[in-house]
Amino acid sequence: MNVRIEIDTKTFVRFWLVVIGFALAILAIYSALSALIIIGAAFFLAMALNGPVSHVAKILPGKSRVGATAIAYVVVVLLLGVFIFLVVPPIVEQTAKFIETLPAVFSSLTSQWQGLNTFIVEHNLQSQLDGALASVKNSASGWATNAGATLLNGLGSVFSVVTATFLVLVLSFLMLIEGPVWLDRLWGVYNNKQRMESHRKLADRMYNVVTGYVTGALTVSAIGSFFTGVVVFILCLIFNMPLNLALPSAAIAFVLSLVPMFGATIGGIIISLLLALNSVSAGIIFAIYFIIYQQIENNFIAPTIQSKRVELSALAVLVSITIGLYVFGLAGGIISIPIAGCMKVLVEDYMERAKRNRAQSDNAVTKLVKKIRGKDQEQVQEV
Repeated sequence: MNVRIEIDTKTFVRFWLVVIGFALAILAIYSALSALIIIGAAFFLAMALNGPVSHVAKILPGKSRVGATAIAYVVVVLLLGVFIFLVVPPIVEQTAKFIETLPAVFSSLTSQWQGLNTFIVEHNLQSQLDGALASVKNSASGWATNAGATLLNGLGSVFSVVTATFLVLVLSFLMLIEGPVWLDRLWGVYNNKQRMESHRKLADRMYNVVTGYVTGALTVSAIGSFFTGVVVFILCLIFNMPLNLALPSAAIAFVLSLVPMFGATIGGIIISLLLALNSVSAGIIFAIYFIIYQQIENNFIAPTIQSKRVELSALAVLVSITIGLYVFGLAGGIISIPIAGCMKVLVEDYMERAKRNRAQSDNAVTKLVKKIRGKDQEQVQEV
């Protein structure tokens, strides 16, 4: 049996217009991905600073939100400047120190070359060694040829980071100032007051999820960085290392621990390597401390501080972080958990409304059935 389905031209054209529209929207989002990341980072920074700004605005004589926002941004810029001042010079110093020790390392290898040469001759490994040396030489010459381009790309990346940071600060500054005005305009559009209150409560719940997560993450990172700085300071005293390694280590631990799941581990590895450049024993001891502290933080500190702030399962957290990192990079990994928490709030609200509507529908059907049954009983009594 053959079935023929006829579709008019208008429906066919509408279908393909919708498909093309979705494709263009996805292409536009992909093309503006960098801009969307900057806007998203500014939005989350504005939400994180909204509470302190509102509190400071109430304390100021004129209750000026602009003045409170300016104070908050002076603090943020000072913290960024202190971070750069504390982190960059010691890292540059340790890198230079490592480069200075390379000749001694090569001299030690040269002194041991005789025994190694005997081993190579005995096992007929000369051809493999020559091939490896030729490959290293070609790679070095290629790197030297492209050194200028690499330097320019590095400068371009630094410029891009500085520009993006400036845009994030400016956008979040404007969001903090104009945010309450736009919210008042948004709630003023509603004609149905009950619906407006419902949506307002929903927005407040999502706001509490984001601010609660940000506050908890900052608290956990601050605790971890404090103990990291203390441990590194003690190791510097014991192993006679520069004391200025403590502050950059604490700053690195604070910033990288803000990245969920993997950031703290990366920070611990960097600090361990930084200490190992001065003393291998100090690097090993810090690595052991870091492993022990991570167990304490993951099982006691973080659950106690972050309890009932986002309420996401481990699987949901890992999925959201994976999507955020692979789609939006490092910034996506940082904001993925609060976004997942907001989506959870939306899904829960939808499920609650669906449950209420279903209950109201069931009640209406039940009342209708009872009414019909009552009429039937009255007819039976009359007969």
